[in-house]
Amino acid sequence: MKLKELRNIQKLYFGYQELAGALDISSASARVAASRYVRQGLLIRIKRNLYVLRETWEKAGRKQRFLIANMGQVPSYISLLTALDYYEITTHVQRDFVESMAVTRTKEIRIDQTVFTYTRIKEELYFGFGRKNGFFIATPEKVMLDAFYLMSYGRYYLDLSAVNADSLNFDQIAAMSTRFPSKTRRLLKKHGYPAKA
Repeated sequence: MKLKELRNIQKLYFGYQELAGALDISSASARVAASRYVRQGLLIRIKRNLYVLRETWEKAGRKQRFLIANMGQVPSYISLLTALDYYEITTHVQRDFVESMAVTRTKEIRIDQTVFTYTRIKEELYFGFGRKNGFFIATPEKVMLDAFYLMSYGRYYLDLSAVNADSLNFDQIAAMSTRFPSKTRRLLKKHGYPAKA
């Protein structure tokens, strides 16, 4: 059992190179070892060449899970209800579910009871986010625009009655709305949010 050596990897997540260094084996052998340790329950596979120690995952808080979410698909950023919950702008509390926006493809990753979802957004709409505590997350205003964009195409549902709109900067929403399709802007206006034509 190599648990002691695996614990020496001082990273939240790691790949074959770090695994090879910790176990003093080749990269090719590290690939085989990673698969074996996943089967044994020591490691959790996030995606190809990206793993987390199971005991690290089980102790991980929201910040660590958001960091893992960012790595599950690159590039991506936390958004939608997950981000609203983080900013405490919604009365809905989200557990074991992390929503992100991405430019490559829509996909889902499951780790135990936690689901990481990635919703594809057009490259020209991939903006309005920054790094907080090491992870990438949309601003509250961009979160709302992401949600309205997806809702305008029937791809998402957000309970707007649970959103504290007083916490939002309406000038920023209006300014950023110009980059979104007209059907998204119409939906914003329908629900009382500013949108520029």
